[in-house]
Amino acid sequence: MKKGVYLVIEHTEALHVIDVNSGKKVDAKKDQEANALAVNLEAAQEIARQLRLRDMGGIIVVDFIDLKQEKNRTLLTEKMKEAMSSDKAKHHVLPPTKFGLVQITRQRVRPEMNIDTQEDCPMCSSNGKIDSSLLLIDQIENKLGELTQNKKDNIQISTHPFVASYINKKEGWFSSSICKKWSIKFKKQITITADDRLHLLQYSIVK
Repeated sequence: MKKGVYLVIEHTEALHVIDVNSGKKVDAKKDQEANALAVNLEAAQEIARQLRLRDMGGIIVVDFIDLKQEKNRTLLTEKMKEAMSSDKAKHHVLPPTKFGLVQITRQRVRPEMNIDTQEDCPMCSSNGKIDSSLLLIDQIENKLGELTQNKKDNIQISTHPFVASYINKKEGWFSSSICKKWSIKFKKQITITADDRLHLLQYSIVK
């Protein structure tokens, strides 16, 4: 385990969100972009290690610190791919969006285990952290359970586009989408829409 890297990891069924923060300790001799790049590159190495170590599978969305320069975003993508190159599990790394989000898909190797870990954060002496997946899908499902008890009309929920895509996903591992399963379970027409104004871990009820 590298000194100075701190991770908090919680597992959902197949969706993980990792938030990279710089903390208070930065190199005063570097500008903001250089500091962000340094933290992101070190975080990429540790994230890849943790994905292998914990055998995390499904969709992993990494919210890296924003990088303004295209060359640095490209460098970060290459570093993430390089760090993942020794991973024997089938995986794919997409380039970061303009908001610094990197999507990774990874096929699990072992049967799923729920393991919570805490480690130090890149370059921040435990002042910063990499927060991993909240039980967002479970939270939304629990909220639907509450709404369907009192709400007679159809229900529409907005989430971040990555989350909406995951919930509405029909092909691949699922014979039907999570949204469709919710509609059947709660006997209501449930619609999940994308709203890029929302944070990865936010959702809203559309009235």
